[in-house]
Amino acid sequence: MVRWLLGLGVVLLLLFLPAGSVRFWEAWLYCGVLFIPMLFVVRYFVKTDPALLERRLKWKEPEPGQKTLIKLATGSFFIGFILTGFDYRYQWSAVPVALVLAANTLVFLGYLLFFLVLRENSYASRVIEVEQGQKVITTGPYAVVRHPLYLGVLVMLLFTPLALGSVWALLPFLLLVPIVVFRIIKEEEVLLRELPGYQKYCQQTRYRLVPFVW
Repeated sequence: MVRWLLGLGVVLLLLFLPAGSVRFWEAWLYCGVLFIPMLFVVRYFVKTDPALLERRLKWKEPEPGQKTLIKLATGSFFIGFILTGFDYRYQWSAVPVALVLAANTLVFLGYLLFFLVLRENSYASRVIEVEQGQKVITTGPYAVVRHPLYLGVLVMLLFTPLALGSVWALLPFLLLVPIVVFRIIKEEEVLLRELPGYQKYCQQTRYRLVPFVW
């Protein structure tokens, strides 16, 4: 709950301070679409799978090179949110209301996929690691792509700028795509090396992130 409150507070500051106004209605809508469901998801896992929440609270990456990727992703995330605020203040973009609403819908669907993945896989840690007793998950979203968690996150983040009424903020958020790709490649090296049955799963489920693409 503390993390949830801190996350909400940081996002509100990143959006409203550059915007210079609390009339930034796209920001209020976006925060509602993202953080209200998040509150219910946290409550759900507190009751059903607290061990998953412990794994999601980990930050220290055991794999070399991942710290750099995390720093790049965090920087892109912060810059993107700050840009949306300045975009609102100086009216650089003119995103139609219908597109803002559609983008918020996709942000919500991305988070819904994120939730379904966590419900399916209790070992979905924030860091790249294989725990003792961990098994390959092949059901639910994992039957379609091997890394549905990253797919859900990318859908949320790539539609975030438009949900906030900004076109220019797409630029830093697009940098997250190659970051996620490199992270998946490194994660698969670890899974192939340490998780029994993962190689067979790769043969059964061909696509890593996007069906029929990669």
